[in-house]
Amino acid sequence: MNVEDLRIVINVAKFQSIKEAGEHLSVQTATASAAVKRVEKHFGTELFIRSTRHLRLSPAGERFLPTLEHAFNMLGNIEQEVRNQKDQIEGEIRLSVSSDFGRNKVLPWLDEFMAQHPALRVKLHISDSNIDFYRDPVDLALRYGSPKDSHLYGFKICDVPRILCASPAYLQNVGTPSALDELQHHNGLLYQLYDKVYDHWALEHQGQVTKVRMHSNRASNDAELVRRWCVAGKGIANKSLLDMSDDVLAGRVVPVMPSYSPPDSQLWLICPTRQLITPSVRLLKEFITVKCEHIFGLLKQQGYFPISR
Repeated sequence: MNVEDLRIVINVAKFQSIKEAGEHLSVQTATASAAVKRVEKHFGTELFIRSTRHLRLSPAGERFLPTLEHAFNMLGNIEQEVRNQKDQIEGEIRLSVSSDFGRNKVLPWLDEFMAQHPALRVKLHISDSNIDFYRDPVDLALRYGSPKDSHLYGFKICDVPRILCASPAYLQNVGTPSALDELQHHNGLLYQLYDKVYDHWALEHQGQVTKVRMHSNRASNDAELVRRWCVAGKGIANKSLLDMSDDVLAGRVVPVMPSYSPPDSQLWLICPTRQLITPSVRLLKEFITVKCEHIFGLLKQQGYFPISR
């Protein structure tokens, strides 16, 4: 016997017909009849008196049916409460994000997300360094690049193009490169992770990838500083299009050599265990996905999306 059996019995009593109760509940007559038999077997008494043409409540059915209806309603209320509790968006999200993307995109997105779900609490960890889930006080990380550790769980948010870009003032003063040998004579704004400076840029053109070593007078382990230098006219940056989208749309920077494109990246939301993938995390993933799709839609409308390779 289960909740569905009780539902069928209550409807059989209501319609005084197993066939009509089955049709009302969109179940076969044989299925409804079997449910009635299970409930009667469970209680050890017949709830209905049947003939070839008629069906009515037995004395035991008349006595116990109100109690069965009450039990059915209580079970229904419990099921609904459990579903509501599972779907409730609450608790704490401990999220790590990269510096530029985190400060300028994720931070305002989280404000909007929390306004929609006021029971949420957020602890935000901003760093461009690699995350160690067993050392750092975070449960989730929003990062560029697919997870290399097979023990991690995650969601791919979207593919993210990268672009070479510079401010109009820089290009006006120094000139706009149109070939790789010209690019090498420009000032590259470089990202540094620990002791490694990323001064070799891989660029793809017509299916062929070439590495270019950039000269530079500026490097930082904070990707936001690289973006700020770029906007300020200090050189050419190799950056995520998501990071640079506001500046590109506002005209503060422009793509440089768009037919020579850095390899695309990916944006992932990752965590160390499946148990951390809560309804809140799934909803956050969908929220961020919609925000990224909106940005790419604006870029396409303005004609700034990188040339397809």
